[in-house]
Parts: sequence; structure tokens; C-alpha cells
Amino acid sequence: MIEAKIRKVGNSAVMTLSTEMLALLDAKEGDTLYAVRTDDGGLKLMTENPELQAALAAAEIVMDENRDLLQALA
Repeated sequence: MIEAKIRKVGNSAVMTLSTEMLALLDAKEGDTLYAVRTDDGGLKLMTENPELQAALAAAEIVMDENRDLLQALA
């Protein structure tokens, strides 16, 4: 378990990510993190946009289902 404190900076609340946390996320300064609420009420931090990942997965299914048609159109 890694602990992080929330502190006030101006009108915002900020959580500082330790080097260890960044390494676990495979993230670096300047990257964007996405917080997703889990079914059990927790938060999951992700370095990839989950909405984009879902859209790409759906597109992959459509392309697989229509591969012959798409090749004929290409």
C-alpha cells in the first residue's frame, strides 16, 4: 500500500505522486491520468483513456465482423 496526502494549492486540492507510484502506473511528469470509479466504490487510476479504449475495442469487433467487406472497399 502506498500512501499519498492531499494538500491545498491555490483553489485546488493536489495529490503528489511519489516516484514509486509513477513507476507502478508506468507514468511520468506531464502524462494524463484517468480516474475510474470501480464497482466497489474505489478509484482506479489509469494512464490510458478508458472511453477511448472501449471505443477502439468496439471498432475492432466491427472490423473483424466485416473484414471481407472492408478489404473489398480498400
